[in-house]
Amino acid sequence: MDTLVLVTIFATFVLAGTVKGVIGLGLPTVSLAILTVALGLPQAIALLLVPSLVTNVWQALAGGNAGAILKRIWPFIIMATITVWIGAIALTRVDLSLLSALLGALLVTYALVNLAGVRLSIPPQHEAWVGALLGTINGILTGMTGSFAVPGVMFLQAIGLPRDALVQAMGILFTVSTIALAIALGHNDLLSPRLGLLSAIGVIPAIGGMVIGQRIRKRLPEATFRKVFFVALFALGAYIAANALLTLI
Repeated sequence: MDTLVLVTIFATFVLAGTVKGVIGLGLPTVSLAILTVALGLPQAIALLLVPSLVTNVWQALAGGNAGAILKRIWPFIIMATITVWIGAIALTRVDLSLLSALLGALLVTYALVNLAGVRLSIPPQHEAWVGALLGTINGILTGMTGSFAVPGVMFLQAIGLPRDALVQAMGILFTVSTIALAIALGHNDLLSPRLGLLSAIGVIPAIGGMVIGQRIRKRLPEATFRKVFFVALFALGAYIAANALLTLI
C-alpha cells in the first residue's frame, strides 16, 4: 500500500505540475481532485500543501507588482486568509462525503465558467467590499475543501488586472491560502508528520512536471490545452460529487 500511495502521489504531481507548466495554474486543483479520489479529502488537502507553496511563492514574487496588487486587493487577501480556519473546522465535524461533494461542485463550476468563457466585471468603486465578501467565502471554502479557485480566481479576473498582474495576484492568493490552510490543518490535528513528509516529496515530481509542461507549451496551442484541461476537470469534479453523494444514499 505504501508503494501504491507513493506511485499515486508521484504520478499526480507530475501531471499537476505539467498542467501548471503549460497554462500557469492548476497544480493545487488537479492534485486535489485526483488525490481526493485516490486517498480521501483530508489526506489530499494535506498532501498538496508543500508542492503548492513551493510552486506558488515564486509566482507571487515574480513580476515586481506585489506592492501595487496588495494595495488594490488587500481586503480580499486578508479575508481569504483569516477565514480559512473556519472552513477547516468542518473537516472534523461535517460528513466528509458532503465536503467531497462540495469540492466536486466547485470543480464543476470552475470548469464550466472557463469553458463558457464567462467573465464577470466588478467596477472599481465596489472592489473593496465585494473583495472582502468573496474573500470570506473563498477562505471558508478553502478550509472546507482545499480548493482556492472559486470564487477567488473569478474575482481577480473580474477586476480587470493585466495578464502579468493577474498571474502574480493568483500566486499571492494561492501562497497565503496554502500557509493559512497548513496552520488550520495542524491546529485541527489533520496534518501528521507522515503526510508532511509525503507532501514535501511531492515537490520533486511537481517541479519535474512543470519543466515538462513548459516544453509542451512551446509545441501545443495554449487554448487547446486549456480546453482539454477544463473538460477533464469537469469530468473529474462530476465524478467526485456523484461518488460522494452516492455514499450518502
